[in-house]
Amino acid sequence: MENKKRILTGDRPTGKLHIGHYFGSLQKRVELQNSGLYDPYILIADVQALTDNFNNPEKVRKNVREVILDYLSVGIDPTKTTIYIQSMIPEIAELTVFYSNLVTIARLERNPTVKTELAQKREVFGESVTYGFLGYPVSQAADITAFEGALVPVGEDQLPLIEQCREIVRKFNSIYGEVLVEPEAVLSSGKRIKGLDGNEKMGKSLGNAIYLSDTEEEIRKKVMGAVTDPKRIKKDDKGNPDICMVSYYHQLFSTKEECKTVCEECKAGTRGCVGCKKQLINNIVTYLKPIQERRKYYEQRPELVDKILIEGTKKAQSVAKQTMKKVKKAMRLDYFEGEETCS
Repeated sequence: MENKKRILTGDRPTGKLHIGHYFGSLQKRVELQNSGLYDPYILIADVQALTDNFNNPEKVRKNVREVILDYLSVGIDPTKTTIYIQSMIPEIAELTVFYSNLVTIARLERNPTVKTELAQKREVFGESVTYGFLGYPVSQAADITAFEGALVPVGEDQLPLIEQCREIVRKFNSIYGEVLVEPEAVLSSGKRIKGLDGNEKMGKSLGNAIYLSDTEEEIRKKVMGAVTDPKRIKKDDKGNPDICMVSYYHQLFSTKEECKTVCEECKAGTRGCVGCKKQLINNIVTYLKPIQERRKYYEQRPELVDKILIEGTKKAQSVAKQTMKKVKKAMRLDYFEGEETCS
């Protein structure tokens, strides 16, 4: 692995993963993993999930299991990718404390990503944001640098977080010496998937998502309620597929020929919305079938899933310990080096 750049990605375990995660990130992670060119690490960010779910720890704990099942179901291979749990790496918390001395409150408040997310969390925080939420970019910098993550695939909206991490790394290295690896943001080529309601973002909290583990009945119910052209009242009315979410999802789950037919018949008024939705439902169910079959395999083998998490976390712990050793030496905090009681 020495010659391979380490890629670091992750997800907050606040719910099952949906098709927005799949087309936006997971599909690309599997591709990078299988290329053999990188050393991928995937973090299940349970501590970060607690920043806005601090009063519901059981939700976070339950969804750690759901998230790894989704990882394994889409093809994340634990023999090629290290999967680990954030809270089981104490070095991350320790690095967060060290880094907090290098960032001002004003700088955190100016972070565009933080500002946007604070606006979305008003119902959680009201006007009084917690230190943990405001400071999560510092924790994220620790997530990345603890494992010497060289490449971090992100969406455009996450770029300010990576830039803040780079600032922390540069400041640390300027004070203590060249210790930390400065990560490089890799803009994800994955597309942001719109919600069933036409919202620009599909999200767990927005109630507009199709989950990778949804049953056929759940998919049917959701697709039948998807937003279509509001001006199209009767079956023979001419429609506009460009504003129809059913047509939009056909582009993800149907063949090029099917998509062409959908658009032409919609515009001509020769295709009904109900029939179009039924065709889409069938295509989604067919597409997700192998993913759901793999999920079922792992659901029936909880001991295997535990083993994957334990082994991945142990490997991550070993890497983080080495990073912390270098950090403490640089900061002159390596007291009683070699003494067993202080290891």
